Amino acid sequence: MTLIHASAIVDPAAELDSSVSVGAYSVIGPGVKIGSGTTIGAHVVIEGPTTIGRDNRIFQFASLGAAPQDMKYRGEPTELRIGDRNTIREFCTFNRGTSQDAGVTRVGDDNWIMAYVHIAHDVQVGCRTILANNATLAGHVHIGDWVIVGGLTGVHQFTRVGAHALLGFQSHVSQDVPPFMLVSGNPLTVHGFNIEGLRRRGFSRERIGQVKQMHRLLYRDGLKLDDARARIEALLGAVPDGDVDIRALLDFLASATRGIVR
Repeated sequence: MTLIHASAIVDPAAELDSSVSVGAYSVIGPGVKIGSGTTIGAHVVIEGPTTIGRDNRIFQFASLGAAPQDMKYRGEPTELRIGDRNTIREFCTFNRGTSQDAGVTRVGDDNWIMAYVHIAHDVQVGCRTILANNATLAGHVHIGDWVIVGGLTGVHQFTRVGAHALLGFQSHVSQDVPPFMLVSGNPLTVHGFNIEGLRRRGFSRERIGQVKQMHRLLYRDGLKLDDARARIEALLGAVPDGDVDIRALLDFLASATRGIVR
């Protein structure tokens, strides 16, 4: 308890590991669970039900676990879950889920979340993402692993963004963004694929070449979507370890609900 500042208010019904540190004037409510090694800055408000994992760094003035900004919400028991080793910078707002969805807003592991990011109700954020300053995710948005969302970018409710995609600065994202693609602008436009990100993540030259080929089939060869999907599926087995990338793209296209940016 010596790691909790004297001016902080921690509800007796909150469950904090003994190694958690809490800064001055922070308020932690009932139903909050925080794992070992997590640090909470000054003036942070965390409301429950919220579960936060291990070794997270939460900076000053963040608001986590507040009721969803949804006019249909009537106080149903919903929650926020945050994984391990996330960095959450100043003035971020993460809301709990709603009964219109799974009732849970989730943030995975090892995410780098910059100042003023808003994560609305029922959003699902994967692992190892970067959400730059003022990125705004509306309700029910799904963000895949390794996605980068540029500063001042807004993502429309129910939109999905596939793994390894990169959303450029100040973009308006209102259609699903397939895995690997590099998009930006308003209206949103595909400008290529995230080649630099794949290099940094250790993709082989052959895998990157295959992703380039999938991008060309989907966006550059003038094919109808069904024809592009068939041509992409025909690439299976051509590149060592490349089938996982093909399956990721095909599964995303098959489940797209808002139509893909194209």
